[in-house]
Amino acid sequence: MDADRLDQLIDRADVDELIRVVQEQSGEEQWEHVLQLRDRCRAAAATGRQLWPVASLAEYRLALDAPGRWAGAVLVDGAGPFALGPLTEVVAVRHGWEELAPHLPAAPAASFVAHERVLRGEDLRTNGEVDAGGLDLPLALQPWEPSYALAEYHADRAEFPAPPWPRLQQATLPPPGEPVGDPEAVVALRELVTPWTTGSNGKADVVVVEGDHTTAIAALGHRRVRLASIGTDDALAWMAWAGASGGAHGRRRGAANGRFGAWWAAAAIAGVLDLWPMTPDELGDELTALQWYAWATDDAATGWQLRLAVWDPAEDLGFAIDASDHA
Repeated sequence: MDADRLDQLIDRADVDELIRVVQEQSGEEQWEHVLQLRDRCRAAAATGRQLWPVASLAEYRLALDAPGRWAGAVLVDGAGPFALGPLTEVVAVRHGWEELAPHLPAAPAASFVAHERVLRGEDLRTNGEVDAGGLDLPLALQPWEPSYALAEYHADRAEFPAPPWPRLQQATLPPPGEPVGDPEAVVALRELVTPWTTGSNGKADVVVVEGDHTTAIAALGHRRVRLASIGTDDALAWMAWAGASGGAHGRRRGAANGRFGAWWAAAAIAGVLDLWPMTPDELGDELTALQWYAWATDDAATGWQLRLAVWDPAEDLGFAIDASDHA
């Protein structure tokens, strides 16, 4: 585009036309021009012109489609505020670690990108240049972990698939269990859906009771539900999905955050947070000793739902979460 014409568009803050320019230049792979336009829109926004949506789109397209040298350059603090997802997740969809690593800023952004690549199958345990950062998770998927439900980003949209839901059976619940204090598990489970409850319309109830999973669900106020036993991997998949999601209107946190939230919540339920960080094998053994369940009510499920229950037979403690969000 002619430089004078571009100056005019920026001077009058013509967001619609500038967005068209970003899409056109991205389609033509003119990445240097896209980055320069991003820089100019950021500078103009600092003077009061409302061009953050244009800058954010340019950063999103660079992170998604540009070669590593351009994609890594946009992973700075405050980038992509209006993007379809966190840029550390977006950039990991179509770029391998080796392509990105030389161009990434220092942690924490690089650490999150590394964990996002791990979720997409890379094993970075032997790469001495990778800083695991504050997530304290292994840089490879473990045999007892699931195939996590991962976001797919496109030029004009994003897809956030949920894990498959099991076949549920009708169950009549016993009287509610007696509540017990377990703030670590309550806080960890609530934290999975914080964007739903603070940045959107969602709500979340969590209980810990004496007794099994059915007495925990009953303590949430239910008498009949649909219920199914699930594996540890399925429970982790659902907790990670929730922890990554922003719900209807909240800000998405990304799959790396979701995986961490799932591990942290599972460790809290198992009562081993004081041993964190544990070796993966140790944590896997603790989690497989628990019994995990998915449940639902007879109401038609719409929007975002996280309904899980757990029984710890060794301690005879039941845990349940009922979280939902709607557009």
